[in-house]
Amino acid sequence: MTWGHAVSRDMIHWRELADALHPDALGTIYSGSAVVDRDNTSGFKRGEHDPLVCFYTSAANNPWARQAGSKFAQSIAYSQDSGQTWTKYRDNPVISHIIGGNRDPKVLWHEPTGRWVMALFLAQREMAFFSSSDLKQWTEESRWTDCQYECPEFFEMAVDGDPVRKKWVFYGGSGEYYVGGFDGKRFTPESELIKFHHGNCFYASQTFNNMPDGRRVQIAWGRVATRGMPFNQCMLFPVELTLHATEQGERLRVNPIPEIDSLHRQTHSSEAFTLEAGQKRVLNGAGDLFHIKAEFAVATPGSFGLRIRGRDILYDARQQQLTCLNKTAALKPIDRRIRLEILVDGTTLEIFANAGRVYMPMGTIPKEDDRSLEVFCRDGSVRVESIVVHELNSIWW
Repeated sequence: MTWGHAVSRDMIHWRELADALHPDALGTIYSGSAVVDRDNTSGFKRGEHDPLVCFYTSAANNPWARQAGSKFAQSIAYSQDSGQTWTKYRDNPVISHIIGGNRDPKVLWHEPTGRWVMALFLAQREMAFFSSSDLKQWTEESRWTDCQYECPEFFEMAVDGDPVRKKWVFYGGSGEYYVGGFDGKRFTPESELIKFHHGNCFYASQTFNNMPDGRRVQIAWGRVATRGMPFNQCMLFPVELTLHATEQGERLRVNPIPEIDSLHRQTHSSEAFTLEAGQKRVLNGAGDLFHIKAEFAVATPGSFGLRIRGRDILYDARQQQLTCLNKTAALKPIDRRIRLEILVDGTTLEIFANAGRVYMPMGTIPKEDDRSLEVFCRDGSVRVESIVVHELNSIWW
């Protein structure tokens, strides 16, 4: 278990570098997070670049953990050359073992208190919050039970883009999240646990700290078996998270980052048309990779959708339900419209409905001999207001 290393200017095209962090006497390198230490609170700065500081779990249940009595603990590494090379801190670990498999430190800067904050999974359903002035010495501030488990993510967001009205979002590996308040020491949930996605392959996502444009961009682990490949599973497409007020309270929306447009190769658009029960229309588009946008007018009860290489994305207007493979999600029309945005990759279909109100990342490998790309109406009728198919270039060439 090492930390890999890749760099990108657009979060689309990535250049893989040599592994950044390798196992050592404290253990293998489990997940964590990273920050930019702009004020050099750590004292790691040498030269012109602000230090980058990584936080990870030294996981002791492995052959490399040679120190007597070693257990799971939290360690740091830093870069003084803008991330090109990494050095492990000589006095690791910075937080010794607390309980069980305590792991996955999420670190961020808390502006109101002028301190660094860490959320750390402890065991069962318990989380701890720590604070630090220098990223090296940490003080436990509070514990939270009956929360999400492992791989915590924790950040503040403006509601509807209003910088005066902000809330904190907290979630674990599954993505199910709470919205609430945070005073630098204690998180106070103000919502019930909210479902984040309706797919079959999403887990252990990370968001970027310190995005230059202030966006909150997330990349998740796509748990999709890929037999015969020289890699294990994949990362899902980068998405932007935004927080919005609704009748049910604040809710996240999820949309693919607009940089996807840089992969567009050839575009096929259709004028509006109507389909009756049992009818379908084959869509133009060649290849395996697509970015599809479709808008349907829902005037009568019925069911309709898209078939992409043998896999159906179906909307049932009677049940107001979106289905793909064995997953479903409630989806109400907006202004009598259903809007779908779909990213078609080699092992995934990522579905974004009604401007990100529903996110359905599906791990699915199509049959080689099925090249279907069509829109259909199963029963009732449907008006297809618009449908655009962008063929995509691969990110690899």
